[in-house]
Amino acid sequence: MPSQLAQVNIARMRGTTSAEVMAGLVARIDEMNRLADQSKGFVWRLPGNEATPQALGVFADYFVPFDPGRIFYNLSVWETVEDLREYVFRSAHAAMLRHKHEWIEHWDRAQLALWWIPSGQFPNVAESAERLRSIQEKGPTEFAFNFQELFEAIDHRHLDDTEVGEASREGAKEAKGFREGP
Repeated sequence: MPSQLAQVNIARMRGTTSAEVMAGLVARIDEMNRLADQSKGFVWRLPGNEATPQALGVFADYFVPFDPGRIFYNLSVWETVEDLREYVFRSAHAAMLRHKHEWIEHWDRAQLALWWIPSGQFPNVAESAERLRSIQEKGPTEFAFNFQELFEAIDHRHLDDTEVGEASREGAKEAKGFREGP
């Protein structure tokens, strides 16, 4: 089957979502989600209620000290890199990026990972953690990359299970695993 682009974006916020310092970001989250939903190529986003403190616990050694109440986390799927790039850098979302220093702490670890998945399947939090760690440890590769160093889409129709990749198989074994459909 053809591929779609998965993306994870994670950061440590300057406060919890109820903190005054976060008011500007919190006020626009629903707007940015609606904008993404209406954007060309948008496929799916992990519902916010699934990014629980327990699910985000896979990042406990990535954020030290770990405070899940201050983690900004977004996991989504897009048809192409170009579609995601258009949303991130050429829509109202770009204005949010210009102000991220107001809400997001500086951090020297990988905050974004992109990777190709089979169409109709959706990643989970555990898999996204693997992809971020891969970029942090090895830099961009076919397994996980970023906007600065892209890799071609994989045509999953021609891969057998041994070629899909360890993270995809392991991710499927997680409690929720890959979910079919939106």
